[in-house]
Amino acid sequence: MIGHKKFPDLETDRLILRNVGNEDIDFIYQLFSNEKVCEFLYDEELFTTKNDAIEFIEWNSKPEEKGYNRWVLVTKDDNHQQIGTCGYDCWDRTNNIAEIGYDLWHEYWGQGYMKEALISAIESGFNNMALNRINAYVALGNINSMKLLERLGFKNEGVYRDKHLFRGKYYDHYSFSLLKRDWNQF
Repeated sequence: MIGHKKFPDLETDRLILRNVGNEDIDFIYQLFSNEKVCEFLYDEELFTTKNDAIEFIEWNSKPEEKGYNRWVLVTKDDNHQQIGTCGYDCWDRTNNIAEIGYDLWHEYWGQGYMKEALISAIESGFNNMALNRINAYVALGNINSMKLLERLGFKNEGVYRDKHLFRGKYYDHYSFSLLKRDWNQF
């Protein structure tokens, strides 16, 4: 289909998911420089300068060309507050597999925002990217993230050993997957 977007802006009851842009520099810096938010993110050091945020936004720009993205979660209430991000990476177009990642400002934890965002992102992955399988990797100590994925129908396939080398130490992660056929029954 001509003009069919793989990474369109999305909308849920309480959120707008839009692809990250230059208007998000301050928020992205605040998010990824926060130790509480990044406690279980072993794939990158904490951001120390605004330039780190600019590079993140540049990396995730032009998702239709590059084949990966990051949506910013923006509340639909009067504040239009940026509260987190989620998106796809590592898209294997041959086998219709991609990896989903997500993070949320700690003041919004436990309120169902990420579940709402991920339902929309998952639907988009299966429908717009024609995915058959969505992977998610979770640090072993990140209980809340594991529970969220399980509530969404992801299956824990076991431990992906030494997934990330971070500050001189290797970290194991749980490997989760969601298949389209399982989602359709969910």
